[in-house]
Amino acid sequence: MKNKVYLVGAGPGKPDLITVRGLNILKEADVVIYDYLVDKRILENAKEGADLICCDKLAKKGRYSNGFSKHQERISNLIVKKAKEGKRVARLKNGDVSIFSRLSQELDALVRNKIDYELVPGVTAASGAASYAGIPLTDREFASTCAFVTGHEDPNKEVSSIDWKALSKVGTVVFYMAVENLPEIVKELIKVGKPKDTGCAIVQNATLATQKVLSANLEDIAKRAKREGIKPPAIIVVGDVVKLGKRFNWLKKNKKIIFTGLSEERFFIKGVYFHLPLIKIEPMDDYRGFDNYLKNISDYDWLIFASRYGVEYFFKRLEAVGLDSRVLNGIKIAAVGDSTKNRLLDFGIKADLVPRNESSKGLIERFKKENFKGKNIFLPRSDISDKGLEKELGKLGALVTTSVAYRNVMPKDLPDLDLNDFDKIMFTSPSTVRNFKKRYKKVPKKVKIRYIGDVTLREIKRCRLRV
Repeated sequence: MKNKVYLVGAGPGKPDLITVRGLNILKEADVVIYDYLVDKRILENAKEGADLICCDKLAKKGRYSNGFSKHQERISNLIVKKAKEGKRVARLKNGDVSIFSRLSQELDALVRNKIDYELVPGVTAASGAASYAGIPLTDREFASTCAFVTGHEDPNKEVSSIDWKALSKVGTVVFYMAVENLPEIVKELIKVGKPKDTGCAIVQNATLATQKVLSANLEDIAKRAKREGIKPPAIIVVGDVVKLGKRFNWLKKNKKIIFTGLSEERFFIKGVYFHLPLIKIEPMDDYRGFDNYLKNISDYDWLIFASRYGVEYFFKRLEAVGLDSRVLNGIKIAAVGDSTKNRLLDFGIKADLVPRNESSKGLIERFKKENFKGKNIFLPRSDISDKGLEKELGKLGALVTTSVAYRNVMPKDLPDLDLNDFDKIMFTSPSTVRNFKKRYKKVPKKVKIRYIGDVTLREIKRCRLRV
């Protein structure tokens, strides 16, 4: 039975710039066929077990080759094949689905095969790049018109379809995929009368932590781009609106903070947070031991959750063994802090004990006021958590059972960063410190180090993060 296909704009780069509708569709899809530029963190929202297919894997000659028409044909055929298999397919495109995304080829394949589809718009790269560089694409004084232009036409075309003379009269011109052809584009614009001192900006890796903005006059931009080593993906904005970026570049004016933990971004705070999780939570390969403890959970007096992930995997496995929260009747429950307490509430459980000081040390201080002598305690934990909490509970006379509920691993494909572009780095746990050390080695002197908890501070000192 054929299933409906959703073609979804994933946004220009930053994972949370996908639309709410696009995200909700992603969560239900059986198959996600995504462009290579789509940030992999978006894919973490796909449902468990979804088939995630990168379009790069379908290309035999590489993403920039002139054989892209064959590549596109393979993508279209795969979408049709999966839909005919009855799979719920989400085709995830970078930026907006309708702007320079080869949309018509995929729609044509769906129409020929009588497969229903829906288009879900996204934030296009032009909007993302301009917004994150503080450049209004239109302005009452400088630009009443705006044009989006490809900088990389079909190589099989004998004659260009770009009307350069018409573009010379447009207030703002945005070029996509144009870095490699920038010298020729500049030459054509100047030849048809675009003033040489027209403002020009290149935004590389728009909206991401690795974003780089280069501004210059039109006649100088190509030389500057070559000197600065600008590479795709990048958006080029040409027009006097570019000069407003000097005043309105909010990203450049704000303090930039790298947040290394998994907590959701907080808003209405000073500075701009770049979410760079240096840890990733994954399930265990084998839960037989953990599940055996859950089957006898009524033997315990206390459940202690030291993280929200312990909560999440505890209840996942509780369901897997055919039980639910009713088996916790009579068991007291402690949470290390508010995020863990709130995750418990998602499962209908209100913690009996939450320390004011959100840390293992805070838990122990609070536990000293309780009678733990001879009490059976079950402590779900990660595969790399230290044994400090377990030891301290033992000193209070408790009988502690620990079991690994999830793995804490280092994410793959962490981006190359110029750390000198940032003002602060926030470390949230010892594992974020260790993984930073492995990937980025040192923190520049000008960058402030912030941390959560004394254990994290000890790890910072041990790893000697300073240059």
